[in-house]
Amino acid sequence: MALHELSRLTWTEVRALAGPHAVAVLPVGAVEAHGPHLPLGTDLIIADAMARAGGDRLAARGLDVLILPGLAYTAAAFAAGFAGTLSAAPAGVTALVLDVAAGLARHGVPRLALANAHLDPAHRQSLRAAVESAARVSPSRIIFPDVASRAWAARLGEEFRSGACHAGRYETSIVLAVCADLVRDETRRGLPSNPVSLSDAIAAGRTTFEDAGGPAAYFGDPAAATAEEGRHRIDELGAILEEAVMESVHAAPGAEPHAAGAGPGGAG
Repeated sequence: MALHELSRLTWTEVRALAGPHAVAVLPVGAVEAHGPHLPLGTDLIIADAMARAGGDRLAARGLDVLILPGLAYTAAAFAAGFAGTLSAAPAGVTALVLDVAAGLARHGVPRLALANAHLDPAHRQSLRAAVESAARVSPSRIIFPDVASRAWAARLGEEFRSGACHAGRYETSIVLAVCADLVRDETRRGLPSNPVSLSDAIAAGRTTFEDAGGPAAYFGDPAAATAEEGRHRIDELGAILEEAVMESVHAAPGAEPHAAGAGPGGAG
């Protein structure tokens, strides 16, 4: 089995891949401020890296994996005060994800996995709402491994667990690993650590980065980031996606993936 980009395939090629061993992966993020050193599209960079790392693993497990064009517009109210941030209503995000899942199911792709890198609470709730709605009324299954949940977060490093991880060491390391040319490195190296926990601030009722203690739209320690750490985090994100999808596959009778071969006919 193999990894494919949906937008590069023809409709006949997608038809040939459809069936119980097909899974689509949707990278999800936001266009929002990530400090003075990372691009506005940081979430999509991380989400795409997660999707591809997980997709490679799933293809090796015998699934045909379709990487979808990323979803970049979602709730991002915390960063709304910073230029370039674009925020969308959560209900619209829920509806869009459900429509994507339903369209895939209609053409024989029964599972949609969300590779999400945006941790805004309203956004995460919009994805959970899509999962719950699909489980009630849709022929498709939406799989959402919420990396901010305790079980997954424990695997993504101390900074991530602390909640001080927006444009900090964790996210900056991943962008360094994927596209270092987009990191404003001279600026990054001069940024002081901001150990304020954004998750604690949210729990305390703060609703913007500024009020939460992030006047420059970053939390954590970007100066400590390394590409080596980024590669490790991407591998772990891929493993999380793989585990969540395979749990869904094993829960569906008669939908076991084919064994991946070791020769030319195996997964790529």
